[in-house]
Amino acid sequence: MIGKLSGLLDETGDDWAMIDCGGVGYVATCSARTLRRLPGRGEAVALVVETQMREDSIRLFGFLDKAERDWFRILQTVQGVGAKVALAILDTLSPAEITRAVTLGDKAALGRASGVGPKLALRLVTELKDKTPAGDGGGFIAVAAAAPGATKMAAGPLAEAVSALVNLGYKPVEASVAVTAALSKLGPEPEVAALIRGGLKELAR
Repeated sequence: MIGKLSGLLDETGDDWAMIDCGGVGYVATCSARTLRRLPGRGEAVALVVETQMREDSIRLFGFLDKAERDWFRILQTVQGVGAKVALAILDTLSPAEITRAVTLGDKAALGRASGVGPKLALRLVTELKDKTPAGDGGGFIAVAAAAPGATKMAAGPLAEAVSALVNLGYKPVEASVAVTAALSKLGPEPEVAALIRGGLKELAR
């Protein structure tokens, strides 16, 4: 099973890229987001790869970072989501935006992706709420820091507040949602103590 491709970018198409690895060209299907971020033709590139094997074919899906690859895998655990829809979601939302949408139950954000209707969007936020890429505990802190109303000055306090609630025994996803909710009521530049108190009030509801 191929897990990574490192070589030179040989050619790209509407939804694929060919990587020249020592004279052998590997074609990987990619999201539009990944394709936009690729270097120029002939330049060095490394793709994290998901290999899907079928009875009659082997397909490679390439991503520039593990977060995209991990969400590609996780999205397909939901009924009705295959590779095509998973890539469509990754075309529309970055990994951090997917995490935020799932964490906050933002069906509208997920519904912007091609092939994702209201029913599937609901299924996504319901089934994926407790699933995140491995090692993404800190990702929920980023979700809170990216919430509407957050500023660069508030990002530190937000992260500290989420961390404090996690240290009290709450799950990262619970802490992030609670702090995000508290932020919307406290304003864009709250103090850490106020965010913690507000988060605890949200969790007590």
